[in-house]
Amino acid sequence: MTSTNAVHVLGIGGSLREGSQSERALRIALDGAAEAGVTTELISGPELVLPFYDTALAERHERAVRLVEAIRRADGIVVVSPGYHGALSGLVKNALDYVEDLRDDARPYLDGRAVGLAAVAFGWQAAVTTLEQLRTITHALRGWATPLGGSINTAETKFDEAGGASDDKTVRTLRLIGSQVAGFALSRAGH
Repeated sequence: MTSTNAVHVLGIGGSLREGSQSERALRIALDGAAEAGVTTELISGPELVLPFYDTALAERHERAVRLVEAIRRADGIVVVSPGYHGALSGLVKNALDYVEDLRDDARPYLDGRAVGLAAVAFGWQAAVTTLEQLRTITHALRGWATPLGGSINTAETKFDEAGGASDDKTVRTLRLIGSQVAGFALSRAGH
């Protein structure tokens, strides 16, 4: 857990397009976490433009250092990726590869942290396969994927700038994902 009593949830995701559908979905999930009583932080889109992860390099770009430190501090994480051609985006995958820098920590990788996951794609096939890939990566990084994950088809659901979506069920699902991450983190902190 973090060194203070505040429980902290980090959101990672989105695309290079600021205000993308996947970033808006991530913000809704983080709102659900905040409503459960935790602090939240968002690292999205342009902030995730990082050099390709390379274990052989000791030097890290300042954005990579910020990302790794934010993951290190986080008691829970929400990851939302766009689905591109049936898979998660390279932007999000590369960001998750940087979790390897936590391998020697007291809490290695995502150990002991709930990870809420959602995939946003124009079509069900890419949304579902991207969510499954995110779950597989989370398990490989020793994270606890929340019971609920979100597959969101933007052919049917559109997110708005006000923090909502055209489908109330999607908003409820995303908020519940954020709430599950916060609840797990709060219970581990003894709150």
